[in-house]
Amino acid sequence: MTIQITIIRIEGYGPWTLTLGSDREGALQMLQARIYYDVQRLFSERESLVFPNRFDEYFAISNGLSIQDHILIQKELKKLYKNLNLSMAIGNGITPFEANINAYDARRRDKVLDKRTRIFGEASCLAFSCLNPSLIYDFAQIMHIDIDGSTDVSCKLSPYEITSLVSKIHANLSQEFLKKESMTFFIGGDNFMVISNETTKQDAQKIIETVTKGIDIKLNCGIGIGRTGRKAAEAATRALDTIRMLRNEGKIQPFYEIQCL
Repeated sequence: MTIQITIIRIEGYGPWTLTLGSDREGALQMLQARIYYDVQRLFSERESLVFPNRFDEYFAISNGLSIQDHILIQKELKKLYKNLNLSMAIGNGITPFEANINAYDARRRDKVLDKRTRIFGEASCLAFSCLNPSLIYDFAQIMHIDIDGSTDVSCKLSPYEITSLVSKIHANLSQEFLKKESMTFFIGGDNFMVISNETTKQDAQKIIETVTKGIDIKLNCGIGIGRTGRKAAEAATRALDTIRMLRNEGKIQPFYEIQCL
């Protein structure tokens, strides 16, 4: 069972920004926000889910999407952003990190699937997935993690101190989950999502124990499994909501899993 990852990149973004002059930062921040909105919208409409890696690059869980689906998204993005060159690299693997590496290698080795829209990937895998996506891109697993009792934390720390703490937790979660070939993304507030195929609940417990050791912070972890990125994220968030509901009933259960297959 594998997961498909698509890496969307703005090519030549750095040199292009230099042509805008020094008073460009506000305009760039607004542009980046719009691009993320549109990339997320177009993939989400197809049951996929996008995470910003950097502001010039995005990761999509694209289970079941064919090359034609990617071409249609690319064409729509080109209509919206005529002055930007966007490319996509598609990879699949047993783990999210392996899928990321395969996507990266396809781009590096110039394995072009569609030259007009600059889409890279292994043609054999994409052709097979078009015939029957469920046979190869079987599921996505996502862990939705948040800080337990973040309201209490906010009473003790200033807003910027909270940001610093959240950044530290994000860095540590990313480092530890990467050892399991999972990929961690900050999604706002005190929330993180981990693309975590092949990482077990027991693995997550050990990682979270490591990350929170020596600090007065507890983390909750909702685990969701689904055929697509959106379904997995929905299940993970429902699992996290269940943890909160149980806590309100006096039941402490920091890990909960829901399958939505």
